[in-house]
Amino acid sequence: MSIRRRAVLGSVLGLSAAAVTGTAAAAQPSGRRIATPRQAPSQQFAIGVREFQWSRGSRQLTTRIFYPAATGFPGGEPVADAPIADGVFPVVEFSHGLGGNPESYAPLIRPLAEAGFIVPAPVFPTTSTGTEGNIQDVYNGNQSMDVSEVLTQTLALNDAGGDPFAGHIDTAAGVGVAGHSLGGMTTHGLLTAWPDDRIAAAVPFACVDMGNPASNVSANVLFVHGDQDPICQYSSARQAYEELPAPKGFLTHLGTGHDEYIWSGVNHTQTVATYVDWMRWSLYGDTAARDRLPSDAAAPTTVWESVLE
Repeated sequence: MSIRRRAVLGSVLGLSAAAVTGTAAAAQPSGRRIATPRQAPSQQFAIGVREFQWSRGSRQLTTRIFYPAATGFPGGEPVADAPIADGVFPVVEFSHGLGGNPESYAPLIRPLAEAGFIVPAPVFPTTSTGTEGNIQDVYNGNQSMDVSEVLTQTLALNDAGGDPFAGHIDTAAGVGVAGHSLGGMTTHGLLTAWPDDRIAAAVPFACVDMGNPASNVSANVLFVHGDQDPICQYSSARQAYEELPAPKGFLTHLGTGHDEYIWSGVNHTQTVATYVDWMRWSLYGDTAARDRLPSDAAAPTTVWESVLE
């Protein structure tokens, strides 16, 4: 397996071609995890947030977990340490891009928590600073391994006596992962070079191809990308999509660059609706959400593609 694939960021982020090239040979996962259908929440939740100081070796992993809250107002600001809402909720981790943090990606994190997901969002110790030299932590696997540690710590809270999350985390459905740019690459790394077989759903936004599909990961994978992205080449994400087996989807934003669709600009509504329903289908077994995907994605400047069987 090649762990560094294509010279797609060289001219933009200063990586040499030798650091990111390799060969491709798709592997087929050994089996597919199918979520047991259960009632997905129909209401919009208020949001709570808790902060944890975790680590992996010497790497500090400050993590903020956003979650459905029993107090506060739907659509309002997250309430620190609010009681969690009644119910059992799947986990979807989110990875920020270069110079980002959980708050800067609120347009993608909050809709998940409002829809009934527990969303751990780490602040990566090097790439949150915005220094391009630190992106090697994505190519050497550090950030993908950080995510695996954050997932382990989050899931463990379900069995932690006295913790407010105890009994509220769905540990059987598998987990979701998502991220944008370097975070998207971190997400794709968890399906390829640094695999985590707990992953049942993944949404890499504006990623590049990080390696051959791992044989022990069986996930529903949705790619979201602008076809005029000057930083993470659209063609690389297309190759990653072609290499993966079904179930998979691809939402293309036509004439769009690296991140306009992330914020409240071009096709933001389509981005969020598709992304949330992808997770509802994958982790709640919500077939109505699956059936909404084409209409979720529909706009004059989008193209929706999928192979769901």
